[in-house]
Amino acid sequence: MPRGFLDHPLAVATSIIAPLLLAASCSAQDAGVKRVAAVVTEYRHNSHADVIVSRLLLTDMLDGTGRERPLKLVSLFTDQRPANDISRLLAASHRFPIKAKIADALTLGTETLAVDGVLLVAEHGNYPASATGNHQYPKRRFWDETAAVFRSTGKVVPVFIDKHIADNWRDAKHIYEDARELKVPLMAGSSVPGTWRHPPADVERGAPLSEIVGFTYGSSDAYGFHGLEAMQALAEQRRGGETGVRAIQSLSGEAVWRAIEDRVVDPDLFRAALGRVPGYEGGMEIDRERVKDPKLFRVHYNDGMTMNLFELNGAVGNWTAAWRDSTGKEIVSTQFWTQEARPAGHFSLLLDGVQRMIFRGEPSWPVERTLLTSGVLDALLLSLSRGGERIETPELKVEYQPTWRWQAPPPPPPGRPWAEQ
Repeated sequence: MPRGFLDHPLAVATSIIAPLLLAASCSAQDAGVKRVAAVVTEYRHNSHADVIVSRLLLTDMLDGTGRERPLKLVSLFTDQRPANDISRLLAASHRFPIKAKIADALTLGTETLAVDGVLLVAEHGNYPASATGNHQYPKRRFWDETAAVFRSTGKVVPVFIDKHIADNWRDAKHIYEDARELKVPLMAGSSVPGTWRHPPADVERGAPLSEIVGFTYGSSDAYGFHGLEAMQALAEQRRGGETGVRAIQSLSGEAVWRAIEDRVVDPDLFRAALGRVPGYEGGMEIDRERVKDPKLFRVHYNDGMTMNLFELNGAVGNWTAAWRDSTGKEIVSTQFWTQEARPAGHFSLLLDGVQRMIFRGEPSWPVERTLLTSGVLDALLLSLSRGGERIETPELKVEYQPTWRWQAPPPPPPGRPWAEQ
């Protein structure tokens, strides 16, 4: 998810050797160590596979100098192998096998399930886009082959799916229901909900909410998902918990500016969310000429709440949000801050939650949050492809109670340029 992933095949292959020698690997027989299989689309420098899975090999600093985790990578499956692949170098240095089949990665060639947890990281790689512009990563295929092992061995272990559960509602619902049938502890999601917030803020548990306004940036499918799930992590805290989404609409072009001018969006919340974007703290207005393709994603919930998420690339390059407190009078706003430098410390925060699930056998936050966000994104992109048509979404009646609450993380580690190890 870091901005501007960099590819340096020769430099990476050379420079990665030193930190590999520094990183101490735990024996799988050590007390308290859990064995993990990773199933990824591709494994290159700064890819999601790298900034998530490499933390099991190179510590949280991704250079062998940070905190070691009680998780041991014992097998890897890579769906694609680009020219700048680093998985083979890592496998040789850390002595774990790369398997040609997902089933072998989970069983290590035996007749039984041989791992304690599975990481499905399907982000990046050469995959087609859907008709609505959503990258079609092989998440359902990864899941179905994983679930087949669970069924054949009669055993299950916790599974984490990076980012959305799937790029479309049908596949996301299939994976969710399959996991429930098999009683698989399942968790998915973005690194943004749990990252640093400036200032530290969250919706009061049980507070009445009528509207949340936020900003996202980047591509609508990839970074838009992060923005939507960050908003959902706020929304689920409201009175009554989550009730699901009844309709969505994606506005674009002049319709976005009209929505602001006509006060379709609360202007005070808009200004507060914008004010958390660096450079807009003093109330500076948006230069509309800089925004070539404005978008507004509107999400209407079953209980009457509305989420308004703006994508104004060219003028705004951050995730922020604003809402009213429990009195309805005071506005609360924050920026979701991610470390846009290596080692991308927000992925350590994400992995903390995954690690807890693998050890405890239960999700650290509700997978329904990501299920709902996956369906909302799918519907919003469909609306966008249809010129802003409002789409009713009775299938998105996803109801759940929040079991997670944001806590301010410790300060981020020192950052270094993306090109460096």
